Amino acid sequence: MIVALIIACEVGFWVLLAAGLSLRYLAKMPRLGAAVLLCEPLLELVLLVVTTLDLKNGAAPDWKHGVAALYIGYTVAYGHYTVKWLDGHAAHRFAGAPKPAGAGYGAARAVHEWKLWARTVLGAAVALGLLQLAIWYVGDAGDVSSLKGWQFGALRAVGIHALVAVGYTVWPKKAPAGAGEPQPSLAKTER
Repeated sequence: MIVALIIACEVGFWVLLAAGLSLRYLAKMPRLGAAVLLCEPLLELVLLVVTTLDLKNGAAPDWKHGVAALYIGYTVAYGHYTVKWLDGHAAHRFAGAPKPAGAGYGAARAVHEWKLWARTVLGAAVALGLLQLAIWYVGDAGDVSSLKGWQFGALRAVGIHALVAVGYTVWPKKAPAGAGEPQPSLAKTER
């Protein structure tokens, strides 16, 4: 049941996101669209409650509970960021707003990657906290090795993401050739 709920929450996230952005930009109902977008955290709350009830009702803690904790941590850290990023692109595409700036190159890209790493640290901290609460809740009554394994997995994700950020710092991404140079206008080239 937990796996089905995780999948339902992921699908629900994207459905609510599409509905909220559609209401905002296509139906020209920005307040209703914002209200729909604000419903997204309720999905994670439902997942947290159901996972807790599953453990309370005597379910053996296993990989499903670990995935639920990591999913909640990820959405806490990256959910708003994803919504904001997609909202900026939808505003550009459907409402004539300027195109959102990308991650950039060189030092700007390295800073961007370290900011993403900080989000990963936040997500891992949330997941570690939820997993530790589950470990304490189960106590000596059950085998919590799976939950401890997921804690190690969260820490491993933080470490791997740090290596990515270090890579962008040590070997900065260079702008493509010609980037930033003014493009000749079509009128000038036709003469």
